[in-house]
Amino acid sequence: MDPLTPDPDHPYCGVHAVTVFVRDQDVALRFYVEQLGFEIAFDARLPTGRRWLAVAPPDGSAVLSLVAPSPESREHALIGRPTGVVFITENVLAKFDQWRRRGVEFTYRPRLRRIAYESPIRLPRDAAAAPAPAPQEPPVWGGVFARFRDPDGNIYSLVGFDEVNRQFEAHRRAAAEKLEAERRAAHELEIAKQVQARLFPQSQPHLVTLQYAGACIQARQVGGDYHDFLDLGPGRAGLVIADISGKGMPAALLMANLQANLRSQSALALHEPERMLRSVNQLFHRNTGEAPTRRSSTPTTTTARAASVTSTVATCLR
Repeated sequence: MDPLTPDPDHPYCGVHAVTVFVRDQDVALRFYVEQLGFEIAFDARLPTGRRWLAVAPPDGSAVLSLVAPSPESREHALIGRPTGVVFITENVLAKFDQWRRRGVEFTYRPRLRRIAYESPIRLPRDAAAAPAPAPQEPPVWGGVFARFRDPDGNIYSLVGFDEVNRQFEAHRRAAAEKLEAERRAAHELEIAKQVQARLFPQSQPHLVTLQYAGACIQARQVGGDYHDFLDLGPGRAGLVIADISGKGMPAALLMANLQANLRSQSALALHEPERMLRSVNQLFHRNTGEAPTRRSSTPTTTTARAASVTSTVATCLR
């Protein structure tokens, strides 16, 4: 189930912030940003005058609120104790080496432990109705653990689990595949845009008594808007304006089909424009399998037959 999809029966719920008490917010901020590589989540001044400061690790959504209580408060006595906050990473040894080089104090080096999961992995809510899987032995995975202190003596845990690493890798693979699919789709759409641009007239018949031009800017990369100039012989041309209802790739495909049909029947445009449009309408219907009365894929087409003195306009009825 997508946690960002509204569900009145299961409102979204997650961890946003954990409070950590410190003596000096500026000193604590430098430690978390410069030594741990965290980012500032927010830094604001409340109406009471107190500073609201929070930092967040590079990954994940939870933040640490760094609160400097007054020396007379009960919270001040909580500074320098185990926080119960656990940071998870896919490579504890690498993170341990990186942070130690930056001056972070660890209470002990990373230790390897074996962990057996007593309960099965929780299924998502939308899979609750699926048949239960066959009973299996609880999996056993390795875990690496370390602890470190901040400048105020607050103690944190840094851990890594094989199971979590597998999930990290699966997530990365899925994200990479999604990015590749989006990149491929964007590349193909750009090619489709270039191909459609070449379907529009690249030249225009010369008319002594008429100056004309045409251009099309689609609302999206490609679309169903269309115009054309048909060469009907010396001093004569057919001007076509059409629109496929709808936008995007479906409309563009139908537009290409309409263009092919129009050009294949353009020989009739000079003397029998009505017959030409009826023929185009029938071809379009047969090629697309759509009834001419359906607006989802029906073209509106206008043709103008231009000559030296007169012009005739015929409209294709949908």
